[in-house]
Amino acid sequence: MRIRDLETKMEGGEGTLRKALADAAKALSQAGNKNPARDAELLLLYAIGLTRTDLITQPDRPLSATESKAYCELIDRRKRHEPIQYITGEREFYGLTFKVTPDVLIPRPETEHLVEAALERIPPGTPFRIADVGAGSGAIAVALAVNRPLAQLTAADISAEALKVARGNAAAHGVAARIDFAEADLLEGFPAASFDMVVSNPPYIADGEREGLDAEVKDYEPAQALFAGPTGLEIYERLVPQAALALRPGGWLLLEIGAGQQWQLSQLLKDWSQVSFMPDLQGIPRVALAQKALEFS
Repeated sequence: MRIRDLETKMEGGEGTLRKALADAAKALSQAGNKNPARDAELLLLYAIGLTRTDLITQPDRPLSATESKAYCELIDRRKRHEPIQYITGEREFYGLTFKVTPDVLIPRPETEHLVEAALERIPPGTPFRIADVGAGSGAIAVALAVNRPLAQLTAADISAEALKVARGNAAAHGVAARIDFAEADLLEGFPAASFDMVVSNPPYIADGEREGLDAEVKDYEPAQALFAGPTGLEIYERLVPQAALALRPGGWLLLEIGAGQQWQLSQLLKDWSQVSFMPDLQGIPRVALAQKALEFS
């Protein structure tokens, strides 16, 4: 169904919530959307400012011409595979709502494993210095700051635009005073022994894997936050030795990794202590954990 046809039907008196939702879901399905009913509902609620309860209790409520036009425009964007999080400008992560724009990677549920692993190693009642490298939207740094009130964080990113988004999210959650924002290439320029922990969800996709990604990822999310280089390991190869300098002895390095990268990361971390890997819900090693030895070689 073409979006013009959808809008014509709504303006022609068929624009109840129920009918608009059904027609939009059909249009998204025909465009190859994987979750047409879910996305149609989310965008309808966003377009006209209703709750799901409103949708359930008022299915025959008519849409105004203005509401119909706004909804059709959102459906048209989604038909072109624009991520729904960029359309609505929001993403939930670790129980918190974050603003997202095309300048930042959309936070994934898999990255919550990185946050959980970090929190397990941050004593709740102890001041702790943490660097979030490649901070993007600030999801990791903000989640850690919210859950560890004595922690002081540095959110580092090479993108000034991403840092603007991160600052806004930190302010929205009341933790901006405990997060320093640094425009930096990984950990370059930070003094030795600056941190008790370094966490990062860096780019780890190999350049050659681009065409195998969904259109909403490869065509919309920032390539700088996705692709590391020919092997996918290039950022780790720079970040691991930088972290060895920036961490105090006994400090922790936690990295999100891609599927199939466990062996390569174990080699990069061979001089570290307590090296382990945390699996995600599918059993795929997702987080690499390593402690800087008291006497690092």
